[in-house]
Amino acid sequence: CIDEFDKMSDGARSILHEAMEQQTVSVAKAGIICSLNARTSVLAAANPINSKYDPKRSVVDNINLPPSLLSRFDLIYLVLDKVNESTDKRLAEHIVQLYQLDRTPAHAVVPQRTLMDYISYARREVHPKISDEAAQELIRAYLAMRNMSGNKNVISATPRQLEGLVRLSEAHARMRLHSTVVAEDVLEAERLMKTSMQSAAMDPTTGTIDMDLIATGRSAADRNAAKMLAAALKDRFLAMSAQTISLQELQQSAQEDTGVEVSITVLREALAILGREGLVSVSRNQVTVH
Repeated sequence: CIDEFDKMSDGARSILHEAMEQQTVSVAKAGIICSLNARTSVLAAANPINSKYDPKRSVVDNINLPPSLLSRFDLIYLVLDKVNESTDKRLAEHIVQLYQLDRTPAHAVVPQRTLMDYISYARREVHPKISDEAAQELIRAYLAMRNMSGNKNVISATPRQLEGLVRLSEAHARMRLHSTVVAEDVLEAERLMKTSMQSAAMDPTTGTIDMDLIATGRSAADRNAAKMLAAALKDRFLAMSAQTISLQELQQSAQEDTGVEVSITVLREALAILGREGLVSVSRNQVTVH
């Protein structure tokens, strides 16, 4: 379990990259270099930038984490603080009871010791195998998630999500102490995955699920906007003589010409497209037209 995940150092993040991607941890101590297996689950919690989640921005833009690390998680859920009298009252009552001297401890549905023994036994003794029925259900669930966006240019699921479905299905079967993964386990894994994608992989500008937001930090809508802007700027640069203009000046003029807001990120991506064609070069905040 990792709290304050967004405040981790770059060194710790690089270790997590290896652990979550290759399931190994490299150790170099006293001249001995070895690679150890890291077969464990990672549960992490992170706060949004400035401790305020902006629903108009993507998850990657709200959380100070690189997409390459964020995409390693099978499930990503948003826990937003919304005003609700019922839940607010229950939370307040719970916190106040913690400070009362004569309070009675809340009755646990399952004793902690029993729960710990149950989990330990399941992890040690239960190793479920995927049945033929579950395999077909996994394929169906993956294909259904691939078509969630309704747009062939938008990727709503990748093979990484299929691997996540397999892990979640096996975990659900293990939780039931069952030696075989059945269709019921796959359906629950699919439900968890879809719920996560609808909150974490939703493009706020288009309202569609786009896994590129998690994988690269850029949505299909942003890439299309950059291509359209590059096409508009290309005609303008071809009619110009060789000169150097500031990035801010170019952004302002592009917004006036298109009538829509142009972000610096989209502008830089459009200039990168034109740069590969040899029309412009960008140096810090200056754009040189060749």
